[in-house]
Amino acid sequence: MLNLISLLPPYRVAIVGGGQLGKMMTVPAKQFGFYVTVLDPTPRSPASQIADHQIVADFNDGEAICSLATAADVIIYEFEHIDVKALLALEEQGCLLFPSAKILAVIQDKLQQKRAMAEAGIPLPPFQEVFRIDQVRKAAQVFGYPLMLKARSGGYDGKGNFLAANEHACAEGLNELGGTGIMAEQFISFSCEVSMVVARGRYGEIKTFPLSENEHEDSILRRSIVPARVPHEVSRRAQEVAEAVISLFSGVGVFCVEMFVTKSGDVLVNEVAPRPHNSGHYTIEACVTSQFEQHIRATCGLPLGDTTQHSPAVMVNLLGEKGYEGPAVLEGCAKGLALPGVHLHFYGKHKTVPKRKMGHFTVTADSLDDALAIATEAEQYLKVISQKEGER
Repeated sequence: MLNLISLLPPYRVAIVGGGQLGKMMTVPAKQFGFYVTVLDPTPRSPASQIADHQIVADFNDGEAICSLATAADVIIYEFEHIDVKALLALEEQGCLLFPSAKILAVIQDKLQQKRAMAEAGIPLPPFQEVFRIDQVRKAAQVFGYPLMLKARSGGYDGKGNFLAANEHACAEGLNELGGTGIMAEQFISFSCEVSMVVARGRYGEIKTFPLSENEHEDSILRRSIVPARVPHEVSRRAQEVAEAVISLFSGVGVFCVEMFVTKSGDVLVNEVAPRPHNSGHYTIEACVTSQFEQHIRATCGLPLGDTTQHSPAVMVNLLGEKGYEGPAVLEGCAKGLALPGVHLHFYGKHKTVPKRKMGHFTVTADSLDDALAIATEAEQYLKVISQKEGER
């Protein structure tokens, strides 16, 4: 394969997943002149609206995933819940897949993920594997209540988590999460939740983006505030932890390390995502290089870009409003976009349902206080609802 550092294009990139992350990965890939194929079960997925080609197939369709081997020089993915066996088969054929399938196999299993980090000395909330109700109760005796129960695989946006407030709730949580493949974790009474996007190139170069302070509603990310309103020492420690995590997994591409900041100022890793992340969307407008361009640079063997943040920023997710389901429309655009520094991204998903991530906007301003005030006002206007029958 030709060295991309000295020669561009032609180059072919395949993305497993055609949602909003795949779409935002496709944009910089096309800016570099690359040919982009996406695989997604939804016809005319958001990414396919700008990619060169879409393969319409399920994410567990091993044959379809293997067909990417003939359509790409490098394969990347936008989320973790993929048939890892098919990806391992691709690697055995000599395909370049980033992050590697072996890394994904560990990160897909939250217990294996936590064990690998614990062995490396990365700070974490105390945890243990549990199978039966008596083991859950013993974990509660050690960790106390409330007790966090987590499914080892498949969880996202709070799904796969259960917070047991007392002994009676332990049985309920064990039953709700399926009874097998579960871990118990000490609940951390944190001062705030933060995340750091970190990138590692093929040749070991590492760069981090500024620390994001994250606010959640019903376990779904609602706002990211950057730079995070934490002491410098906390930001420095978070950077050390994020760099240690991506080095541990020998990751290539962008990773997001989600962390808790305790009331005493300690930083503990919650979860790791081996891809660009919702909390890094602010980088599109607020940094010299976006997390998505950085991911393309890293996985395609190009030098990593400058991660300097040039404007304070607040990112707000646009979720499907309660009571609306159907063809998606965004209301309040005239008032929202009239505000200074508002940058809108509407993903092109065909159908809205309550709490589904349909878009986001980022506010950049001269000060973080200004960005927060403008974002709060814009939230009052920008709402995702459904198209009424007969409307176009």
